[in-house]
Amino acid sequence: MQAMETEVKIRVRDREAFEQKLPALGFARVTARTLERNTLYDTPERALRNTRQILRIRQYGSKWVVTHKSVPAGMSEVGPHKNRVETETEVKDGPVMGKIFEALGFSPVFVYEKWRTEWADQQGHCVLDETPLGLYAELEGPSEWIDSTARKLEISESEFITLSYGRIFEVWREQTGSKAMNFTFEEIPESFRRA
Repeated sequence: MQAMETEVKIRVRDREAFEQKLPALGFARVTARTLERNTLYDTPERALRNTRQILRIRQYGSKWVVTHKSVPAGMSEVGPHKNRVETETEVKDGPVMGKIFEALGFSPVFVYEKWRTEWADQQGHCVLDETPLGLYAELEGPSEWIDSTARKLEISESEFITLSYGRIFEVWREQTGSKAMNFTFEEIPESFRRA
C-alpha cells in the first residue's frame, strides 16, 4: 500500500492526563501497549539517507512490516507537519526479508525501539510512544485534522516536532556526547527517560 503520510510528534509530560482526554474526543484504543522494534537498512555510502529515504523492517508484537518512505517530489520539508510518501506491506518473516535486503547491498544501519499504544478516531491516529528518551505522541492524518486535534488537546503548533526518531536520537547524542549507536532501551540508560 502507498499513501501520503502527514504527521507531527509532541512531547508528552503527563501520560495519564493526555490519555484521559482521548475518549472524550472520539478516540478508541486500537492496540494495547506493544513493543515495536525498527531496523533501518542502507548502503555503505548511505545512499538512502542522502536522498531523504528510509527502508525499514518493523516488528510490532508478532507482526512484521516492510516500509519505504521518501520526501514527496516537489514538496518542501519546511512547514508545521512532516510529509512522506509511505509504501509498506506486511511480510511473514522479517529476518528473512532482512537477508534479502543484505543480498541486494543493503545493511542494517540503525535500530530504534519504543513501546507503542495506538488510538484512532474516524479521521486519524494518535499513538503514544514510550521511547528510550521519554514519551511522545504522534498525530497522523490530514493536516487540518492534526491542527484541530492538537487544539482540542491544548497543544500549540510551537510544540510540533517534525524530526524522525533517528534525528531526535542524533540531536540527543550531540548534546550529551553519548556513544550509543542505536535508539534502544539497552543502549540508553533509564536516567535519560526524561519526563
